[in-house]
Amino acid sequence: MGEEMYAEAREEILWMMERARERDRYLRAILHQALAQIQWALEDYDASLKSFEEAVGLDALPDQTHFSLMYQISQLYYMKQRYRDALDRLELWFCKSPPEQIKPEAYVLKASIYSQFPDWPEVVKAVDIAIGMAEQPMESWYLLKLAAHYEMNDYPAAGRTLETMIPLWPNKKQYWTQLSNVHFKLEEDDQALSVMALAYRNGLLDTQADILYLANLYAFREVPLKAAQVLQGGLDGNIVEPSEKHWTMAGDSWYAAEELEEALAAYENAGKVALDGDIDLRRGYILIDLERWDEARTALRAAVDKGGISERKMGDAYLMIGMSEFNLGNFDQASTAWGRASRYPRAKAAAEQWMNHLREERARRAS
Repeated sequence: MGEEMYAEAREEILWMMERARERDRYLRAILHQALAQIQWALEDYDASLKSFEEAVGLDALPDQTHFSLMYQISQLYYMKQRYRDALDRLELWFCKSPPEQIKPEAYVLKASIYSQFPDWPEVVKAVDIAIGMAEQPMESWYLLKLAAHYEMNDYPAAGRTLETMIPLWPNKKQYWTQLSNVHFKLEEDDQALSVMALAYRNGLLDTQADILYLANLYAFREVPLKAAQVLQGGLDGNIVEPSEKHWTMAGDSWYAAEELEEALAAYENAGKVALDGDIDLRRGYILIDLERWDEARTALRAAVDKGGISERKMGDAYLMIGMSEFNLGNFDQASTAWGRASRYPRAKAAAEQWMNHLREERARRAS
């Protein structure tokens, strides 16, 4: 029915009301009810509320209709943000309505009204009744209950509610991440990790924040291999930004897991976008330990060329360049590198020891 037709119907009802006999309370109640419905359809809620109140006040309608109007009045008060009036009308409706006519949605309305005061324990109580009555509770009901738990900082209760919600809506990632965060707040770190790990296995974690959170949980629980695998998967899958920071995190995790080849590859990727030589120096340390002299020299020279590292690290870099050149048989280049290392106070003693060793090696070969 269009707005114009509603307006015509309203005028007709008003005309009938003027002619209705004062003693015919039933007819007047019917007319007020019809007028209220039209005013509601026209979004004239103040007028609709007044007409509903008139219809109920005449106390002439059949019980079922009478109770239905009382419920609608409560809804209207709620829409008009007159929450105390809404609650009073709803409580009266609860008292007068036969139990079999009370639906779970009425308790959800009650919970919604209490949330505006707010009275969070009453919200939880009302929603729990609604959930208990319904064959298939609505997701929004659980969300209202969950919000009440958070408002009261009742994280154990929030966790229990989320544990109920996840089997009902297993593909809603936010419930998994919220449950993990709740466990983390309660210092239940193993449970926080388990929840996120299961969400990851179910393919639900699809943002950088998700991947980094899970990787950090693994690192926090000293499971570096899993942290590295999660980070690497995020980087390879274009979920995690391939920045210096994230490649370095992956490299650190691989290194902590003693997976040196993977660590070197991650550090190399970090070095490609790094503005200073710190990551290349880190690669150099690992390659020196592996006695991969040629690769170590390349990484260490990249660190020196980029710069941006401390004096101590610069001295270490030249010291290790010398070691690499020495082991490659490039004695002149080794001597030059150690000469530069000796300019740095913390590397000077070690550089001089290496130069003495070089002189001895040259003398041995000359004899």
